[in-house]
Amino acid sequence: MNSLIADFRLACRNLTRNTQRTLVATLTVAFGIVAFLLAGGFIAWIFEQMRESAIHSQFGHAQIVRPDFFEKGLADPYAFLLPEKSDEQSLVERMPGFRGLAPRLAFSGLISHGETTIAFIGDGVDPVNEKPVSTQVNIVAGRDLESAGEASVILGEGLARGMGVAPGDTVVLLATAASGGPSAVEVGVAGIFATTAKEYDDSALRLPIGVARKLMKVKGATSWVVLLDETDRTAEASRYLSENLPRDRFEVVPWTALADFYNKTVVLFSRQVDVVKFIIGVIIALAISNTQMMSVLERTTEIGTSLAIGLRRAAVMRLFVVEGALIGAVGGVLGIALGFLLAQLISAIGIPMPPPPGMARGFLGEIRIVPRLAADALLLAMLTTFAASLFPAWKASRMVIIDALRRNQ
Repeated sequence: MNSLIADFRLACRNLTRNTQRTLVATLTVAFGIVAFLLAGGFIAWIFEQMRESAIHSQFGHAQIVRPDFFEKGLADPYAFLLPEKSDEQSLVERMPGFRGLAPRLAFSGLISHGETTIAFIGDGVDPVNEKPVSTQVNIVAGRDLESAGEASVILGEGLARGMGVAPGDTVVLLATAASGGPSAVEVGVAGIFATTAKEYDDSALRLPIGVARKLMKVKGATSWVVLLDETDRTAEASRYLSENLPRDRFEVVPWTALADFYNKTVVLFSRQVDVVKFIIGVIIALAISNTQMMSVLERTTEIGTSLAIGLRRAAVMRLFVVEGALIGAVGGVLGIALGFLLAQLISAIGIPMPPPPGMARGFLGEIRIVPRLAADALLLAMLTTFAASLFPAWKASRMVIIDALRRNQ
């Protein structure tokens, strides 16, 4: 322990002997870390926004369905109906972190207005219970279902544009009922909504679940959508529900199993961040290695003298490694501080972004530096400077004493 403290003190003194070179090396590490934090923070913000959008526009934090509904229910969804009311709903509502439970009845069919007929996918929802779940289903024209009458519908922006309808118009929904016969209902367009998923907006509509049940001539719901107070509790809640609900009658599906586009985007962007991390690591390693080699060359005689008076070669190597680690630590901490300040400034201004693929609108981007990202940045600084110091430190420790003492003669 005492030797480490002594090495630390000597390393600090050695680094202050050439303050200009030490400053350049430290700033190289710091700006590399800033670049990594800004790139990673932007990606982290995108992940958060995509996640919350998927949860609060389509999936909720988890969905309770009949077993195998998502595998076999597409062909015959009404063979997998949940009851309108059940004791299990009370169990869900007593769950830690519970915030809301909304029944949904999924169906599909044709929507007609005048001479225009288009296929749609629909959800029958309880307007009151659905409101806290679908906070990112934004009404861009007209009213939402809660303030409209019973025989009303809200259409996705793309679907409304394709139909050529506006709030106040009347449309006819045609579907094949659960019994196999045709069924139709006339409803008024209460409003038009938009989410971040353009594909969904181009074909989706929502109407009160009572109207959907009359149209499909069924009772119950195809799913119960669960809303939690925190997204981070999804795994805990899914485990709790799976353990307490009868497995032969209910299946709990977390949102992560439903958001395929989100999952693939995370994999793609995470690999891009890894590439950025690797490039920054190489730049830092080359800069620190060069700095340390210059320090070794300048201190050749000093190293030879230290070895001649009995300092062990391992101690010489350890001293240079500690110097590199100090540059990494100081540069990493400075980079994190600068990165955090820049992230706050940029986020306050916003980054204008065009509509990404699959989205209808552009947005103002932000940078979110999460604790895990900051820890990765500090670890990157420490590991790269440590690795970059190994070869110069090894060269210093393997010097021939006689040659080192003659160096400046």
